[in-house]
Amino acid sequence: MESERNSEKMSKQKRERNVLAFTGATALAVIAVNFAITAFKRRHKKKDLQGSIVRVNLSASEILKLADKIVSKSKEVHDAVASVPLDKVTFMNVISPLAELEAQQFPLVQSCVFPKLVCTSDDVRKASAEAERKIDAHMLSCSNREDVYRVVKAVAAKGEWVSPEAKRYIQSLVRDFEGSGLNLTISKREEVQRLRDQIDELSLQYVRNLNDDKTFLLFSEADLLGLPPEFLKSLDKAENGIFKVTLKSHHVAAVLELCKVGRTRRLVAVAYGKRCGGINLSVLESLVELRHKFGRLLGYSNYADYALDLRMAKSSSKVFEFLEEISASLTDLASRELMMLKDLKRKEEGELPFGIEDLLYYIRRVEELQFDLDFGAVKQYFPVNLVLSGIFKVFQDLFGLRFEEVLDAVVWHSDVRVFSVFDLSSNDLLGYFYLDIYKREGKYVHTCVVALQNGALSSTGARQIPVALLISQIQKDIVGHPSLLRFSEVVNFFHEFGHVVQQICNRASFARFSGLRVDPDFVEIPAQLLENWCYESFSLKLISGFHQDITTPIKDEICKLLKRRRYAFSALKLKQEILYCIFDQIIHSADNVDIVELFKHLHPKVMLGLPMLEGTNPASCFPRSAIGFESACYSRIWSEVFAADIFACKFRDGLLNQRVGMQFRNNVLAPGGSKEPIEILSDFLGREPSIQAFVDSRAECSL
Repeated sequence: MESERNSEKMSKQKRERNVLAFTGATALAVIAVNFAITAFKRRHKKKDLQGSIVRVNLSASEILKLADKIVSKSKEVHDAVASVPLDKVTFMNVISPLAELEAQQFPLVQSCVFPKLVCTSDDVRKASAEAERKIDAHMLSCSNREDVYRVVKAVAAKGEWVSPEAKRYIQSLVRDFEGSGLNLTISKREEVQRLRDQIDELSLQYVRNLNDDKTFLLFSEADLLGLPPEFLKSLDKAENGIFKVTLKSHHVAAVLELCKVGRTRRLVAVAYGKRCGGINLSVLESLVELRHKFGRLLGYSNYADYALDLRMAKSSSKVFEFLEEISASLTDLASRELMMLKDLKRKEEGELPFGIEDLLYYIRRVEELQFDLDFGAVKQYFPVNLVLSGIFKVFQDLFGLRFEEVLDAVVWHSDVRVFSVFDLSSNDLLGYFYLDIYKREGKYVHTCVVALQNGALSSTGARQIPVALLISQIQKDIVGHPSLLRFSEVVNFFHEFGHVVQQICNRASFARFSGLRVDPDFVEIPAQLLENWCYESFSLKLISGFHQDITTPIKDEICKLLKRRRYAFSALKLKQEILYCIFDQIIHSADNVDIVELFKHLHPKVMLGLPMLEGTNPASCFPRSAIGFESACYSRIWSEVFAADIFACKFRDGLLNQRVGMQFRNNVLAPGGSKEPIEILSDFLGREPSIQAFVDSRAECSL
């Protein structure tokens, strides 16, 4: 159900300042004062943030002019570097100019690119998209500059490293050039580019096919028993009044989770699994073949080895070992979960066999029976401003930070707020972040964090400070109705604030290794770790308060239910995800795989005997393997496993232990991409990471 999203693939206060690090009644009182001060101060002249070169409210013409300047300056620097004689190359005349260019241009590029996510003006969004295309095309041409590659390679060959991080930076430059085939003959280089173009086109075609699918099924109201009236009202109807259910994710998810009629669930699941069956199967087969050719041209035995070489996992064999170990460790728990679902289906539908199409419905049914949780009532405890204040409190106390709102900063919309982040002990400015969290037309619809300026150390020793942007789509307060967050949105905020802190607290010397520019297998670990605070009573009480009486935090019994529900049927859900991850890894590490037969073989083996739905072809409607996550579908589970290990080992018994929090900030967040992630985590844990805490956490919360 991902195709739509893939078509598009961030204590000790100065009392006189606006420090949002309080909770409860004090928090909202402070917030109310803040808004009043903000309204007053914003009548005065706005000013740019000291140390930030991000430009946040450019017009359409200014965006396009800035893009031209970026391209011109980049070409100037690359030309100068390329002109250095090979016998005169040094770190200072080749590598340092390229590193400085990256650091200076990253926030300018983001100034051109991020408006398409947040601006209300169609003209500005179009200009932003056009600027991105222009800059991307230039960056691609830079990656193919053989003259620059030669001088960088000459510096690397001298082996005169300024520092371990500088060595890593030079190696990364060389890898980038060689990833474009610049170490190959001209004919092979041309073949690499031809293959890349074909792969890109086929990947997009796969997703376009899914998005263009207009298939719908017809059902009577009786066929859709269990679906809420508002859902039925949203459906189009045929001439005879029969409802049309499309195969878009929101329709399919609703039917599979809520429809009481087993036959309807099966019909929808089968149709969903048949989407683009013939055409996308052919596209995926061609994609895999081209990817293997691409990887081999670059010196790898298959595409998976190429894709994994720069990730924590390093090799396909390591990924298989990881997935199989997780799967085996969860088998007993998943079997008990499946038996519970089968028993409930037998009670409700008789002796009809349990199929994969029944999973979501019966998981939801058991949760309704086991957990007396009214999420509408839970929502009443999470006014958005109180949650934000509580998150600031947790992050301040845990990581030794101090947040202050900047009330006179230039912003692109009146709803946007800006915060400075200081080190609590030294009072040093660490960075800034923008909060753009309320709904408006034309804005990016998902919650995310965007790096606007990366930290970096210049050749003069001055440090460029990081800047982040958190985007969301929360309904703004209206008179008499405070903006309330669903619990899932609270978890999302904790996750994304993890990325904000990751961006702000990084101290890498090179912009390339700063903030969120880290190993893709590592980038989600800090954010996944911080989600754990949403399931502990202590921290839940810090971020909650009943909206009509904010001195009343969420009840202990609700906290316990939320924690138990977190991992309900998680083993069975993970088995299903592991199935797709193994499939993805096999097709990208082996030749001549019969994709249809592979899925038929894997499905019952991984899913405890449950067969694949007859006539379906999941490979034809699995966009993650086609674009964005090819050979890397395992990565989400990977980061969740390591996050669970860190939480259990270091934080579970001290949720606001600042000593441990500072160790995490200084030893895990600060290095960023400047060191190997497995080395960073092993040093922090005092041992190699383990899957055991992940497995144990699921077993502890089993029903």
